Amino acid sequence: MEKRTLLAVVLSLGILLGWSYFFQKPVPQKPAPAGQSDLSKDQAVKPETVQPAEQVPSEIAPAMQASAASDIIVETELYKAVFSTQGAIIKSWELKNFKDNSKMPVVLLKSPGVVPPLGMLLEGDKRSLPLKAIYEPDTKQLTLSKANNSAELVFTYSDNAISIKKKFTFHNDDYKVDLSIETVNIPSYTLPVGTDFGLFDKAQSEHKGPVLLIESDRKEFDDKLIEKLNFTGNIHWIAQEDKYFTAALIPLAQSDGAEVWKEGASSEIAFKVKQPKQDFIFYAGPKEYDRLKNLNKGLEHIVDFGWFTVVAMPLFWVLKFFYKFLGNYGWAIILITIVVRIPFIPILNKSQQSMKKMQKIQPMMADIKEKHKKDPQKMQQEMMALYKKHKVNPVGGCLPMLLQIPVFIALYNVLNKAIELRGTPFALWITDLAAKDPYYVLPIIMGVTMVIQQKMTPTTMEPSQAKIMMFMPIIFTFMFLSFPSGLVLYWLVNNVLGIVQQYFVNKKA
Repeated sequence: MEKRTLLAVVLSLGILLGWSYFFQKPVPQKPAPAGQSDLSKDQAVKPETVQPAEQVPSEIAPAMQASAASDIIVETELYKAVFSTQGAIIKSWELKNFKDNSKMPVVLLKSPGVVPPLGMLLEGDKRSLPLKAIYEPDTKQLTLSKANNSAELVFTYSDNAISIKKKFTFHNDDYKVDLSIETVNIPSYTLPVGTDFGLFDKAQSEHKGPVLLIESDRKEFDDKLIEKLNFTGNIHWIAQEDKYFTAALIPLAQSDGAEVWKEGASSEIAFKVKQPKQDFIFYAGPKEYDRLKNLNKGLEHIVDFGWFTVVAMPLFWVLKFFYKFLGNYGWAIILITIVVRIPFIPILNKSQQSMKKMQKIQPMMADIKEKHKKDPQKMQQEMMALYKKHKVNPVGGCLPMLLQIPVFIALYNVLNKAIELRGTPFALWITDLAAKDPYYVLPIIMGVTMVIQQKMTPTTMEPSQAKIMMFMPIIFTFMFLSFPSGLVLYWLVNNVLGIVQQYFVNKKA
């Protein structure tokens, strides 16, 4: 039993704290084996190795150099964007309602990068022509407001029988942009999201880089990508993402495929387009679940709570429900911690009672071990008879812990990844539940509660094992020093509830 208990604790710790790092890391996609049969267009997911992109030609058509490029500024109440007439691309994108660590607006794009956002790429030796072209805009600046809730920006280019028209429709109260592209005499092109567009904090351990949703399969890629990959089928969206923000493209009609490749030090993702007219929804902003779901295009699935999403999503909805009434996510976390623990109270009571019984028969167990130490089979038989006589389940203390693991992991991911907690205060010095406690007060108190809980909980461990377990609160405390305050608050409240429950169990014993 001692080994089982120790194993359960270590296993629980490893699963809970190592889950996101070891099991949710994006795995670079591998190209399909040679000779693999093609699937139908509706069902296919066909990674395949293709040749590297051709070099950008050094010469461009004289008509494209006729005028200098200029910037077009688009400003809404939510963001400020800068477009360039050269390539009709996005140059920068700044979010007004989100701040970085220096209290400045979050910038999702500081410069166009190696592959400019929404910069069309052709095939063959004319690959870079649309990026070099100077487009004619229909306006020099756009400023939206509640009185002027939507507006259009149209870029046009025409030369040597080739013409391109890009129409952007902006909305003052939304991060989405309606995009329509019309071409003449251009058989196909690729439309990239843009290298690093949507990546705000590269220091985060969560996935950063390209991601797409094909059928119901979410595929992630990172900068370790080696070969270019092609995908066909029902691709709902492509995006660049980090923990809290994203830039995404959503086709309004089924696309002709998508590709992912390494461009410089970063990975890029783009749609393939063969139609003379193609409409998209472009989104650049926070990964707010409700806002993304309102698009009705499946982009809400970019919010990934891991393998236990089926458990995490109801917890997420309950957390937001509590917030509507309490107006404070800190109190909402405390309340949801209580609610989540309630169903486990009967199981935990039985577990603690079982541990108390195990503690009482510990001397008898020691006698049996000493008496039959040379006969393991006889020792096991005597142990089972002792358990049966005193109605003790030797694994009774481990089962409740294992049952709680999916709930703990799911709530851990919700509190760690939900942007709704970013920048939201709780009380006193806790001004951001998504950031660590600046004074480490919560982690230290949490460590103290773990010590108290260990002292109160009956154990059948040998003294040497018990001493090892006493290091667990210290280990947890140091790990939680850098954890988001919301996570530490959840663990602290859970420990306090455990102490209260253990007090009443010990009182009855």
